[in-house]
Amino acid sequence: MRNLDIYNPANGQKIASLPADDAASVAARYRLARAAQPAWATTPLAQRKACIERFRAAVVAQLNPLATVMTHETGKPITMSRNELNGLLGRIDFFLTEVEASLRTQTVFNEGGMTEQIELAPLGVVANISAWNYPWFVGCNVILPALLAGNAVLYKPSEFAAQTGLAITRLLHEAGVPQDLMACLMGAGDVGAALLAQAVDGVFFTGSVATGAKIAQAVGQRFIKLQLELGGKDPTYVCDDANPKTAAESLADGAMYNTGQSCCSVERIYVHEKIHDAFVAAFVATVKGFKAGDPMADDTYIGAITRRPQLDVLERQVVDALAKGATLLTGGARLPGFGNGFAPTVLSQVNHTMDLMREESFGPIIGIQSVSGDAQAIALMNDTRYGLTAGVYTPDENRARQLLAQVNAGSVYWNCCDRVSPRLPWSGYGDSGMGLTLSTEGIKTFTRPKAWHLRKV
Repeated sequence: MRNLDIYNPANGQKIASLPADDAASVAARYRLARAAQPAWATTPLAQRKACIERFRAAVVAQLNPLATVMTHETGKPITMSRNELNGLLGRIDFFLTEVEASLRTQTVFNEGGMTEQIELAPLGVVANISAWNYPWFVGCNVILPALLAGNAVLYKPSEFAAQTGLAITRLLHEAGVPQDLMACLMGAGDVGAALLAQAVDGVFFTGSVATGAKIAQAVGQRFIKLQLELGGKDPTYVCDDANPKTAAESLADGAMYNTGQSCCSVERIYVHEKIHDAFVAAFVATVKGFKAGDPMADDTYIGAITRRPQLDVLERQVVDALAKGATLLTGGARLPGFGNGFAPTVLSQVNHTMDLMREESFGPIIGIQSVSGDAQAIALMNDTRYGLTAGVYTPDENRARQLLAQVNAGSVYWNCCDRVSPRLPWSGYGDSGMGLTLSTEGIKTFTRPKAWHLRKV
């Protein structure tokens, strides 16, 4: 049997060796899940909810050790690992509160002996190929509503968050979810490919555009539910009437939180020329106050880059920007003596000829560009193949609404950033993907409507 080796990105040390799946074991797990799903679908919703309530209680009880596991395998600062788990509780509560109304059969016509109803039936067996940067959030955005809606789940966590994936699965089994119904598959891309080869009823993926395109091609002729969350190059515009210091402090956090490894991290900033210099000064001062170091230290803000090849991407973006006229204000290089460490990096005098302003960075690096006004800002914000999130900072709500209405993005922010709510759908435009999770629509997405025509005779 093959093994999947797990390394701590903060120090390079091997921390685990886990048995990996292969094509045969994936096929076997699929057959078991398919067989188990009908009984789960007919299990009363109250019992399915009770399992998820017990899962929530277990997350609370084991929060610190679960956070430690996540930090060791992803390099996420320990305070942010705890934040993720605490934030998950609100998402669980949302699903539990809203699932009954979301799945309720609707009677849309009842007259003259004819009744018309819409029933939401589970998809069946759902494949979830998940991400490492927020493994609890991203995984549970799919797993929990899918289970509540009556589906079986075949879950492949990222190989960079494999232990966390096993922990999620263990807690669900301990909470009463049948083992055959909820399976965790260990491995890298070949295991994901083996999962896609099964006759699943839906595929839910979070990751890169390149992998998302391959998944779409692999399942495109099967006409099954497909959801792809593929990241972004998320812009923010700071208007001339914004407070430069307040905006800078907020956006520095939005750009650098989780070491910049968030799909909705702020990745491009446009600042009105009237306040550009004041904003940049405040932004750099804030970033210089972020402590980089041991992810297990409570005062660490910048942790490790989870995937070592991403360090090369960040270096290339810095070199490219400098060669094309950018000014490096802080950072710009790997951190010596610290695993996959990269210094928080800020560049000004940037433009759209630079990869930094066009290609996803997924690290603690940001470009700040001066703009002459609203029209130029909107044109630059939309000059991208992505469309996940975008934001505007201004005290004027009407101005913000008018500007954000023109931006091609699935989520928009006024005077805030890098924020996800379980009450709102998470979706994107362009190469940021297709489909959605979260909100009541993110519960219904794990179902298919069945139209009932009922005539009394």
